[in-house]
Amino acid sequence: MSQLFNFSAGPAMLPVEVLKQAQEELLNWNGQGVSVMEISHRDPAYVHMAREAEQDLRDLLNVPDDYEVLFLQGGGRGQFSAVPQNIASPHATVDYLDTGIWSGFAIREAEKFVSRVNIAGQVQEGAKGKEIQSPKDWKLSENAAYFHYCPNETVDGIALHEIPDVKAPIVADMSSNILSEPLDVSKFGVIYAGAQKNIGPSGFAIAIVNKKLLGQPQKQVSSIMDYQLQAKDGSMYNTPNTFAWYLAGLV
Repeated sequence: MSQLFNFSAGPAMLPVEVLKQAQEELLNWNGQGVSVMEISHRDPAYVHMAREAEQDLRDLLNVPDDYEVLFLQGGGRGQFSAVPQNIASPHATVDYLDTGIWSGFAIREAEKFVSRVNIAGQVQEGAKGKEIQSPKDWKLSENAAYFHYCPNETVDGIALHEIPDVKAPIVADMSSNILSEPLDVSKFGVIYAGAQKNIGPSGFAIAIVNKKLLGQPQKQVSSIMDYQLQAKDGSMYNTPNTFAWYLAGLV
């Protein structure tokens, strides 16, 4: 059978080597006599695999020790609401760069949890089509709880390659571009990503969070979206997506 290449929206291709290994191990993972989908996420063998996957991601991105790496459910859209609930008070102002479809979804979710979402900058029509406003024209809030942007808006093909120079903690939706190029994680407060482009299957999400931002969630934050609670329990406060975590580890 010839190899097909998927360039469509949504879930992307997984490495053939990963699919073959998953196929070979499907009925007998790690010599356990059962599938990885059937074993407890508390089993020492599974916990070892999960910790190894986290360390591999830390190594690939050179994640500093003062950041938590969380393996979560709900994809990128889940993080649209998790971010404001975890790092902004209900009375806070937050800054968002509105650069396309995904920024718009994130903005509408944030509006549910904070008193003011300030559109610091947006896309405008330029000589060569749509382009992001120059940073010198952004209208940043004086005391924003955070600054959110999506460095790669896939629908309109709009990308921002420079990390914004702002004083508020930077939050980045990297669902489409994480692990595609070197990244200085220390410049960010939170990096989150749906996994389905470069890390693993859909329904899985990664959040990389500066520990300084933990511990101040809104009182109504959902427990499974609580960064501090998930960090305390090694991303296993609830039963995680065990098969997706395993596949991400192979990737």
